[in-house]
Amino acid sequence: MKSLIRISIALLAVCGILFYAVHSLSQSSGVSGKKVLTVYNWGEYIDPALLKKFEKETGIHVVYETFDSNEAMMTKIEQGGTNYDIAVPSEYTIEQMKEKNLLLPVNHKDIPNLKNIDEDFLDLPFDPKNQYSIPYFWGTVGIVYNPKLLGDKYKFERWDDLWDPSLKGKVVLVDSAREVLGMGLNSMGKSLNSTDSKELNAATDKLIKMGPNVKAIIGDEVTQLMINEDAMVALTWSGQAADMMYENEDLTYTVPSEGSNLWFDNMVIPKTSKNVEGAHKFINFMLEPENAAQNADYVGYSTPNKAALSLLDEEVVNDERYYPSKETRENLHVYKNLGLEKIGEYNELFLKFKMAINE
Repeated sequence: MKSLIRISIALLAVCGILFYAVHSLSQSSGVSGKKVLTVYNWGEYIDPALLKKFEKETGIHVVYETFDSNEAMMTKIEQGGTNYDIAVPSEYTIEQMKEKNLLLPVNHKDIPNLKNIDEDFLDLPFDPKNQYSIPYFWGTVGIVYNPKLLGDKYKFERWDDLWDPSLKGKVVLVDSAREVLGMGLNSMGKSLNSTDSKELNAATDKLIKMGPNVKAIIGDEVTQLMINEDAMVALTWSGQAADMMYENEDLTYTVPSEGSNLWFDNMVIPKTSKNVEGAHKFINFMLEPENAAQNADYVGYSTPNKAALSLLDEEVVNDERYYPSKETRENLHVYKNLGLEKIGEYNELFLKFKMAINE
């Protein structure tokens, strides 16, 4: 009898340990329930204080994970294993995710704060009527530079200025095929959505000629390089440039006249979500003017939330480096979904460029 009791106690102990292990695994691997929300976002792309505020207001615990590229994010969602409730892809990736049936439609009735979004950022070609995505941040791709170190000679009004021989070893590029190939295409007066192999190869050849000027091809590290004045000029995104300029007032940012990329990052609900109700609450929470303004102030990117603009610093809102006018935006272009085969070609040519300048 005693042995039976011991066995029973042992079994209960094992069950308790297994329950705790499964519970802990669910928390850490992003398995969501009604009291857990798993958010998948870019690094340093939300004010952590807002996550705590959301938890306090809703009683929903947020599990927050980050990615460093649209492609990595989509691959992980497609493979499954982690049930993300919110993801924040860019426009062309939203098209791809729709094609692969990876998204759930958004119920606008559950997001009353959608009224706060500027109409200019709604009903865009990559997601008509915003059936699957809600605007989060937007911005441009351009050039951040240090006039104090470079002198007044450089204005970077044209992309070709980056090829100036006097910039040998001074140019930093973001490690992204679409941005770098897009810059090469724009410098030739071509579309950054080109699918013409001849144009793509010509842009790559031109980029290779910039090789002597390239100091590094890196990711987020470019921010500290520019702030610490270890680099003088960089191809980057407007929000990243804003972070740099906040820390080092000698820096400035410009978008060359030939045009560039106008990008949009939107919140979506992956099809594998286990807390769809909580996802809608989170989206609506982030669209509250006060929260949107706080997030924009923390992250440094431009908010599409028109109700939040009055809560932000007027100098920032009126600065066209952060909020370019409608006229300026007409010369900017959104990345299109070019298909897997053509994106593969972009990646191959980008690798060819990186290998060539490292020889």
